[in-house]
Amino acid sequence: MEKLDALRTSLPDAARDIRLNLENVLKPATLETAQVYGVAVACAYAARTPKLTEALIAAAKSHDVPDGVIEDAKAAAILMAMNNVYYRFRHISGKEAYSQKPARLRMQRINQVTSNKADFELFCLAVSAINNCETCVRSHEATVLGHGMTEDHVHDAVRIAATVHAAAVGLETLDV
Repeated sequence: MEKLDALRTSLPDAARDIRLNLENVLKPATLETAQVYGVAVACAYAARTPKLTEALIAAAKSHDVPDGVIEDAKAAAILMAMNNVYYRFRHISGKEAYSQKPARLRMQRINQVTSNKADFELFCLAVSAINNCETCVRSHEATVLGHGMTEDHVHDAVRIAATVHAAAVGLETLDV
């Protein structure tokens, strides 16, 4: 947690709200600790902010989050980097012809999770929210709910995604 606390306090004054929010959204409520940190790590990878990713992984390990959760978070960010672009394009192009074409993109890892399928889908959902892919958000939300999670679980995951993304933006402003 030391790395994460130091990173949080390094955020500029313009991100004061994010400092507090980052601390608050990482406290388990409806989500279990592994889910909280899996979502956060996936979103940090998606935000392409190594310092934030490293700090969140260190915090996850300090809370005994299994390595498989971290690997699934990484895989979710990577797969959604591809899928969110592809499916967002199909959606925003507005052309039915593109929706009729097979994706022919390999996505085997989605079915080969190291933690559990429901959590992996939750990580994918959070990353898809950051990447603004409506098709993927809808698909992953339906799967998450189908695995017995609730809208409160989804809501908390997206709150984490929004806050981690904002923290990444705040950290980028330090380099400008």
